[in-house]
Amino acid sequence: MMGPVRRIVLYGVGLILVSVLALSLAATSRAKTATGPVRHNCAVTDEAFLDTARTNMAALSLWGQQYLDGDTDAADVAAEAQRSAKIVGATTPTDPTLGQARKLLVAMFTEYGKAMDAAAKGGESGRHVFHAYALANLTHDVLVAAQPPLARLGCDVAPLL
Repeated sequence: MMGPVRRIVLYGVGLILVSVLALSLAATSRAKTATGPVRHNCAVTDEAFLDTARTNMAALSLWGQQYLDGDTDAADVAAEAQRSAKIVGATTPTDPTLGQARKLLVAMFTEYGKAMDAAAKGGESGRHVFHAYALANLTHDVLVAAQPPLARLGCDVAPLL
């Protein structure tokens, strides 16, 4: 009886070791490619991301202004921020910098939505607002660094800055 159980345990350990080895190789190969120069591109999906991000940022800005003017409530702004996160999250930029900006913008919209949701419920929204602004600043820095090479390729990130 010990033979079959021992064999199963050894197979399990072997599978775990192979999995760990495969994950470490994948992580190592990603680390090596991340240290090289960024190769920018400006595909149709990159331009679509830029248009989508610009439109959603403008829309959310308008919703925020309406909230400050008393023309809408925090719950509506929170819902709009979550919609913006989903819409921008559904884009598929191929440029690595725009991909990074996409992730940051989705996080920013999500945090802003959490802030407005907390405000709608009478809770504390400051921490989420702080995170949203920090993510916005990080997105700005990422896009400023990539602006010249992307502009040479035809992708204008200026409307997002």
